[in-house]
Amino acid sequence: MKNILVIGGHDPSGGAGIQADIEAIAANGCHAVTVISAMTVQDTRDVFQMIPVQTSILRRQLDVLLDDMPVAAVKIGLIGNAENARLIARRLRRMPQIPVIVDPVLAAGGGSELATGALLQFYRNELLPLTTIFTPNLPEAQRLSEKSEVDSCAFSLLDKGAKNVLITGGHEQDKAVVNRLYDSSGKVEEWEWQVFEGEFHGSGCTLASAIAAFVAQQIPLKLALRLAQAYTCDTLDNALQLGKGQLIPLRVAGCGNGGDAE
Repeated sequence: MKNILVIGGHDPSGGAGIQADIEAIAANGCHAVTVISAMTVQDTRDVFQMIPVQTSILRRQLDVLLDDMPVAAVKIGLIGNAENARLIARRLRRMPQIPVIVDPVLAAGGGSELATGALLQFYRNELLPLTTIFTPNLPEAQRLSEKSEVDSCAFSLLDKGAKNVLITGGHEQDKAVVNRLYDSSGKVEEWEWQVFEGEFHGSGCTLASAIAAFVAQQIPLKLALRLAQAYTCDTLDNALQLGKGQLIPLRVAGCGNGGDAE
């Protein structure tokens, strides 16, 4: 079983963050090795407070785990602040052979801000060149690229160093969710998926962690992405109303092979 290093925030509602990562990774055949980058006060409606972990504690977590456990992929979610981002970037430079999947967490579903201007600049200048697969939704891609049109966003992020960019849909009022994959050669592939009713808490975490699990198992990239998207759709189709806000994806319902990816 492959270990995946997950760096992210703790969501006490269990909808997103580290718990979502653990569930998605386990459902798809890998083991999550988790490093908490931030604590949050949140529910299924919004994030009310975000408290970045002290950089010294984050460093210690990484030192101890990486000394003990080999990892086959790294998945990064909520970072917390630019200081923690700098530390993460230094660690990633020591392991250039390990694929890195980054799901940029810039704002909560309820609108609360989760990224400072300094952290946004660090994404652009330092983290993107270390990223194997970058998985922003369209609003995140627009914010980081400072572009508006989807292709322009992707090419800007590629120019900043990301090897592959998967821009996810779902924020537009369309009949289908369209996810678009880009690499240095241009747009590689486009997938359409069913639109599910309601709003979901943790869908981005679910997708990026499933991608990390399949990539860690050395599944070819496009197949890994397709399987991860199919698995995520399954979790949304079976999502539960466990609180008063967004639905929580049922990640444990995954059968471990991404469902029907045809």
